[in-house]
Amino acid sequence: MTDAQAVHPGYGFLSENADFAEKVEKSGFVFIGPRPETIRLMGDKVNAKVAMTKAGVRCVPGSEAALPDDTTEVIRLAREVKYPVIIKAAGGGGGRGMRVVHTEAALLPAVSLTKAEASAAFGNPMVYMEKYLDNPRHIEIQVLADEHKNAIYLFERDCSMQRRHQKIIEEAPAPDIAPRLLSRIGERAVEACRKLEYRGAGTFEFLFQDGEFYFIEMNTRIQVEHPVTELITGIDLVQQQLRVAAGQKLAFRQRDIVRRGHAIECRINAEDPETFVPSPGRITSYHAPGGPGIRVDSHVYQNYLVPPHYDSLVGKVIAYGDTREQAIARMRIALSEMVVEGIKTNISLHQELLLDDAFLRGGTSIHYLEQRMAKRKTGA
Repeated sequence: MTDAQAVHPGYGFLSENADFAEKVEKSGFVFIGPRPETIRLMGDKVNAKVAMTKAGVRCVPGSEAALPDDTTEVIRLAREVKYPVIIKAAGGGGGRGMRVVHTEAALLPAVSLTKAEASAAFGNPMVYMEKYLDNPRHIEIQVLADEHKNAIYLFERDCSMQRRHQKIIEEAPAPDIAPRLLSRIGERAVEACRKLEYRGAGTFEFLFQDGEFYFIEMNTRIQVEHPVTELITGIDLVQQQLRVAAGQKLAFRQRDIVRRGHAIECRINAEDPETFVPSPGRITSYHAPGGPGIRVDSHVYQNYLVPPHYDSLVGKVIAYGDTREQAIARMRIALSEMVVEGIKTNISLHQELLLDDAFLRGGTSIHYLEQRMAKRKTGA
């Protein structure tokens, strides 16, 4: 017996499973997260887009509902949106259930494949269509809300360094975006929280291109990259989740939230740094870095067996500095000190990126890393 009164689902699949949240509460426990009906609403990407449009938040152009079975209508819609388009699973997340389509000939096979994958992975075969933006950045807004209709945003994170739609490096503040634009989208996210009667921590995710923010989805949970926000605001997001779940009011208002310094997180994955193929196995030697401004979040240890069944994340290294340059310098030192042997990891990829001119300038698009890897393969 543990005398537990509440269940915190972490940031895995159960954290956004409305049925699980419902069963937790029906069993007499407190679910540390949003209400099941909120998770259900925002977990369906089609319904989430409708809800955000009603809340006055702009979405990526595309279908307003799940794609119909009528193939003629699907073709008509793609022509209206204009190629390239991206087909997405309505119940997807974590970078899964997406397929980019560049030509009409590839459209219907892509829809069919994505539906099959969505059904197998998420138990929901519905898919929708969006315009595929050619040079966007991935910017997300962290929010907190309580049961008393109080809501705040804790600024943004830039998560544009990605591979296969999955994040590699996250940082805050986002380089080279006008503060007025960030404030405006933060305020809209807060207003959406109030209209949704949202409870707990959450993240609104946007694509940012040509000075415009386009909503893509909401994560109704704590994010893997939450330490970045914690370091620049001094606010423990998990602690706030617990307080909100206990029925307490937020202890601060928007004007109390102050941003200081710069933080960068590198996701350390058990995978080949060139091919991204997972590398499960036993860790024969492990040493976590330390020093000023360095935080390491990890569950692994020497002799830990990395299983082949789950996400390849084995740890997160977060570096904080007074400036972006200082945070990058500290991260370089931390990665040089980190030891993970017995399996392959992407530490060397992070070390390369922290010397990359485009990354150092800031503001790379979500396609940058894959374009960079493709050029290296072709020798361009």
